[in-house]
Formats: sequence, structure tokens, C-alpha cells
Amino acid sequence: MSLPHAILTALLEKPSSGLELTRRFDKSIGFFWSATHQQIYRELGRLETSGLIRALPQAGPVRGQKKEWEVLPAGWGELARWTAAGDDPKTIREPLLLRLRAAAVVGTAGLDAELRRHLALHRAQLAAYREIEHKDFPPENGDGGDPLQHAVLRAGIGLEAFWVQWLAETLDALPPAPSDHA
Repeated sequence: MSLPHAILTALLEKPSSGLELTRRFDKSIGFFWSATHQQIYRELGRLETSGLIRALPQAGPVRGQKKEWEVLPAGWGELARWTAAGDDPKTIREPLLLRLRAAAVVGTAGLDAELRRHLALHRAQLAAYREIEHKDFPPENGDGGDPLQHAVLRAGIGLEAFWVQWLAETLDALPPAPSDHA
């Protein structure tokens, strides 16, 4: 996925200002495709220059008012084209896994604290995802809510559940670190 496509998706869901977009990224899309506020604003300019989005007409003076953006037909077409295109899965680049590989060579001193920190972070993210699911896709609503959005959320829940389980198992299997290493 690329940032322009993430922005087009968000704007098709709801025309927004740059500030509103960054807030929405922080609460949803940012869970699986992160971007800084600066990157989002820069990309909005590129999308406008490319003719994929436009600022909605403003009533009254424009200076000091936030622009609200909408997707143009060309932007919709680009997003539809990209959605139907194929991508190969991306190779995992996870520094923690590389640290474990290095620890197999240099020893595990200090590694348990880092694993515990990661475990706490993944538990917190899993709890956040489950809270979102409970709020946005309650079981009593049956098929309520968008099934594709729920599928993305379930993927996040599954990944976080994997990390929680894997980290707990890895901590249990971690050999004790020697008290001093020369």
C-alpha cells in the first residue's frame, strides 16, 4: 500500500481537511499504514497537482481557513486500478527478530527486558483493537458494519495475538543470561 492510496481511501470515505485526515490516520489507517502529519500534507499537494483530488470551494475568505479535500473521478479511478492490481507479500523487517538472531551469537544479556517491553506494547495494542471491534462490530449487530473493514481489524487482532503468544513463548524459552560477560 502506498500513502497516496491510503489518503484517497480516507477521502473517499469522507472528504476531510488535512488536520482531520491526520487525526483519522492516528485512529484507524495509521494502525497498519503510518504516516507523519508532514507526509500527509505533502502528499495532499501532490495528489492535487496530479488532478486526483481538489480542495472543496470555500464560502468566504480562504486565508486562515482549512482546506477540505475531495477525490475527483481520476482519483477514484486510480484507487480502483490500484485496488485491483497485484502485489507480492512484503518481506518482514522486524528489528526485534534481528536482535534475537544477534543474541544467539553474542548472548542474551538485557534481551529479556526488551522482550517484556514488546510484550506489554503488543498486549496494549491487542486490547485497543479488541475495544475497537467491540465498539464498531458488536456481536449483537450480527452482520452490521463493513465486512472488509472488519476483516482488516481482525487481521490486526490476529497479528497482535500472534506477537503476544510468540513473545510469551520466547520469554519462557529464553536461556538465562550470564551475570557478567567479558
